[in-house]
Amino acid sequence: MRMAPTIPVSRQVSYSLKDGDSFLVCDALGDIHGGGEADGLFHDGTRVLSRLRLSLDGTTPALLSAAIAQDKVVFSAHLTNRPLPPIGDSPSAQGVIHIERSRFLWEGRLHERIVCTNYARAPVFLPLVLEFGADFRDMFEVRGMERPRRGSYPQAETAGDRVVLRYDGLDGVARRTVVAFSTVPTRLDGATARFERWLAPREAFALYLEIGADVACPGGERHRRAMVQARRALRARRRSGARLRGGGLLFDAWVERSRTDIALLASDLPSGRYPYAGIPWFSTPFGRDAIITALQTLWLDPGLARGVLAYLAERQAEETSSFRDSAPGKILHETRKGEMAALGEVPFGLYYGGVDTTPLFVVLAGRHFRRTGDRAFLDALWPALERATGWIERSCDADPDGLLAYARGQESGLANQGWKDSDDSVFHEDGTLAEGPIALVEVQGYAFEAFHAMAELARARGDAGAAARWHARALRLRQTVEARFWDEALDFYALARDGAGRMCRVLASNPGHLLFVGLPAPERAARVIAQLGQPRFDNGWGIRTVAADQPRYNPMSYHNGSVWPHDVALCAAGMARYGARRQATRLLGEVFEAATHFGMRLPELFCGFPRGAGEPPIAYPVACLPQAWSAGSVFMLLQACLGLEIDACRGEVEIVQPQLPPGVDRLFVERLDVGGARVDLMFERVGDRVLAARAGGAEDVRVTVRH
Repeated sequence: MRMAPTIPVSRQVSYSLKDGDSFLVCDALGDIHGGGEADGLFHDGTRVLSRLRLSLDGTTPALLSAAIAQDKVVFSAHLTNRPLPPIGDSPSAQGVIHIERSRFLWEGRLHERIVCTNYARAPVFLPLVLEFGADFRDMFEVRGMERPRRGSYPQAETAGDRVVLRYDGLDGVARRTVVAFSTVPTRLDGATARFERWLAPREAFALYLEIGADVACPGGERHRRAMVQARRALRARRRSGARLRGGGLLFDAWVERSRTDIALLASDLPSGRYPYAGIPWFSTPFGRDAIITALQTLWLDPGLARGVLAYLAERQAEETSSFRDSAPGKILHETRKGEMAALGEVPFGLYYGGVDTTPLFVVLAGRHFRRTGDRAFLDALWPALERATGWIERSCDADPDGLLAYARGQESGLANQGWKDSDDSVFHEDGTLAEGPIALVEVQGYAFEAFHAMAELARARGDAGAAARWHARALRLRQTVEARFWDEALDFYALARDGAGRMCRVLASNPGHLLFVGLPAPERAARVIAQLGQPRFDNGWGIRTVAADQPRYNPMSYHNGSVWPHDVALCAAGMARYGARRQATRLLGEVFEAATHFGMRLPELFCGFPRGAGEPPIAYPVACLPQAWSAGSVFMLLQACLGLEIDACRGEVEIVQPQLPPGVDRLFVERLDVGGARVDLMFERVGDRVLAARAGGAEDVRVTVRH
């Protein structure tokens, strides 16, 4: 479920860690406050730790610094004491106790080390207090949904060096959180652990704790061993695929942070690597998000796409359900593991209410085969592709215009089922909301390429008859879109067609996705590109989702005037497809400059206010960070600028009129896999041109450059 969260976020900057189906969000002190906040330790969609606060006898330490290590595995905070409480004497001075908190996640557990060092010239009394708690709230509750009933909380159990917190859910699942310490506390109850120590000058006290579902015996060696394993696992995911270097310090930092974020969000599932959508709201498998992330990174790392396709094929719908918006052949929109999903209080345990996920699944399969030439994987995937295409065909045949449209089955499902799935994201020129069944313009483009992809794949498998049939369907759909959606008065494609057959005559970024799949005729594509380049769309940091002069435009909205990096990347890739590579390069430059203001990590979205001289982009306060398809945007944008396409079936890399982003004069692409052979490429600015050439690797890979 991708609607904007409703709960306010009023705390300071947050820090997040993830491993598998667990993630953690805390503040700069390392504290978790819970309650109505979005922080905590979450596992399988449940907040299993909602409070973790460190104090010195109730006094919050002062913050020195906080950071997540470059490899994104370990969070650390450096703190110091405010005056310590007196013990029969005057208070200790401020800034004499250094407190270092470092933590990471590994295999469903939080591992933390707290080291307190006395830098005073005299002994200091240390009253270290840790407050903890677990509300076991479902993620949808944390996001603001109310429940009429909840399960029960058995009394916490304390046993020397540990506390067990319990929750018996209405779904029959007994959940528990064990908080274990390496040192027996001076005092311990179900919510607080107190450690009292006298520290001599330069003496340090180290405390290890682990928090998870099972009992553990934390300690220094166990902590170090788990940290090595966590770092090794993320490093392996980050190293997958080709490498980019030489773009300059800032650009390389953006590329590496984006690659690391995708590795961080990817979970190693039995079917392969799968990128979860984003932290905190969407740290779970989403169909659309993962497919687009895989498309963004396909040229560098086709292994991610393989994992996405395999996972989604395994969970393809087999039955019709109005509650889950499922029908045979549909591809998963999202899945959740929490209590509310298990009870059916929300339909998102396995939910199929995404009209675009199924055609995008087919699109990714087609592009993956062209990128890899992997016939064995295609053959294994073929039954799922046939079922998915069958659903698209049946849906189009049931529509009066032959379009792929959606209407939710029940009120509990998503009202809008394209990527802009807010309730108010599809509307008419007078601002009234469209009613279903709604046919979004970009979804028709995805279906168009899906039919084309199936035609090409069928031809590769020797079925000329099926190839001809799907090719004909693609052409018919293209003709319908050109006839029904193009609006001469707008000089643009309409956003959608509603259930009454009325066109939503709104200027939105959606037609940029038509460029991505190559549906528009060249002259109309040129007009779309020109419109997207106007200030009402391009705010200086990227393309707004809705033009600034349109009804319902709000630069602070979730979908009606904000800037989404993945949306910009798809539009830019479409521009480059029609030869507008300089326009795509300008957008890459704008998004790159936005990234520098967000610490080289693009959020899910940011506000669409016009760019002001010397002013940064304005953040959207509850945006996910990191977000997979935002992290992947740099790779799609860069591919669009380089004009690089890979056809492993032909053993060829083609580069057409390459460009480099502003400030980048040289770029190396190393270890690019083409059908099992590797090749290195170099791009270099020479005067006002960018030249490309092979820089090494297998000679049997044909590299064609057209400057």
